[in-house]
Amino acid sequence: MEKSYSESYAAAGVDITAGYRSVELMKQYVARTMNEHCIGGLGGFGGLFELDCTGYQHPVLISGTDGVGTKLKIAMILNKHDTIGIDCVAMCVNDVICAGAKPLVFLDYIACGRNIPEKIAEIVKGVAEGCVQADCSLVGGETAEHPGMMPEEEYDLAGFTVGVVDKEKILSNETMKPGDVIIALPSTGVHSNGFSLVRKIFDIDGDPAVLKTAPAELGGKTLGEALLAPTKIYVKPVLKVLEEVDVKGISHITGGGFYENIPRSLKKGCCARIKKEDVRTPALFQLMQKTGNISEHDMFNTFNMGVGMVLTVPAEQADKALDILHANGEPEAYRLGVIAEGEGVELC
Repeated sequence: MEKSYSESYAAAGVDITAGYRSVELMKQYVARTMNEHCIGGLGGFGGLFELDCTGYQHPVLISGTDGVGTKLKIAMILNKHDTIGIDCVAMCVNDVICAGAKPLVFLDYIACGRNIPEKIAEIVKGVAEGCVQADCSLVGGETAEHPGMMPEEEYDLAGFTVGVVDKEKILSNETMKPGDVIIALPSTGVHSNGFSLVRKIFDIDGDPAVLKTAPAELGGKTLGEALLAPTKIYVKPVLKVLEEVDVKGISHITGGGFYENIPRSLKKGCCARIKKEDVRTPALFQLMQKTGNISEHDMFNTFNMGVGMVLTVPAEQADKALDILHANGEPEAYRLGVIAEGEGVELC
């Protein structure tokens, strides 16, 4: 059947044929994420995935959704759209892994002022790469053209994931106690939070050219390259740790930094005691703090400060957890602090 086309809709700013072209261009990237559990392909009204419950006594589904925030502004200014999709996947799958769940499927949603097929395909290319890194399938998505709602060159990106975990293996902090060890998994940079402040610090909206400068602190990278570094996906190494270590809590360090995110995995009556000198903070954050004259408290309350995720494990299993992480893609994981009596986070 011939593809439909509406001259009236096109006159209103929506090009249906561009949508068809986008789908054709993205198919090669989506195909990388498919496995034997995927049923059908792109084009249906819903993404089908056959749930294999082998090995699960009481499988529980867990879902998560998130976006990329104003980091998108950096991608738009630099006209680089092939990695921002990794951020979108990371923000979702890194959340569900905090419950001990393995991500199974992912869907994306792209709203744009004008559908430029090549740009949409580049965005989805990044989404697919994120799914490969998280070992989950991109089973569907939506591209919506919104003329009049946003400038033609702009877009927004959000995602949704579903994972599975055995009910008996859902992470619980009930056994958390003073003396347990907090392990840090380093970030790749700012990840996907705090970019409204980042843009203000460097006056990016007023002077976009600053993104092409290369401050000495960044070791040869431009500011734009450093800021656009995609969010790290921690799924595979963390799942390996969960197989062999009694993990008592996991926190994904996103908006709110240390002070808001670490307490989310703590047992009542427990606090995370961390020495500031033990936080391995990349030069980018130091540059941000200096340039914007940001207080140390606000830095730790907004950004990940070089720590993208933390795991809390029994002291006697800390070395084993580190060995597993080092052997599975996290060679720089390290001891960050300990659990003590109290509440919240103590940065001393």
